[in-house]
Amino acid sequence: MKPFIRTLLLVPLLVAGGTGASAQQGDASFGTWRNGSNSVHIQARRCGNSMCGRVVWANAKAIADARRGGTPNLVGLDLFRDFRKDRNGNWRGRVFVPDLNRTFSGRVVVVDANTLRGTGCALGGVICRTQTLTRIR
Repeated sequence: MKPFIRTLLLVPLLVAGGTGASAQQGDASFGTWRNGSNSVHIQARRCGNSMCGRVVWANAKAIADARRGGTPNLVGLDLFRDFRKDRNGNWRGRVFVPDLNRTFSGRVVVVDANTLRGTGCALGGVICRTQTLTRIR
């Protein structure tokens, strides 16, 4: 599996971003996060009653992988969509994977103020990947 695909399936989900002010408004998941390979930065923010995660920066390889998959503009794209908190306080929603041009289910867990653990699943939860994201701001 390509690293970018793995990253997005794992990250999945994470993150609704905003500024430091958003994080201070009570939800540690809001902010800007980077994946483990630092190839994509995602801003997690509130979108109505849900959380969204927009790509605010990507390296050249991530952009090229997305283009090969049929996504011409990776930066500015909402990868995390319709994330809502479940009864345990974790985020659940959908993640778009640009280099596959597909959407998968995902979950984000706040580990601590600077760490998120995202899990993305396909095939009804049969195939899942997990990734740790680190806060940038």
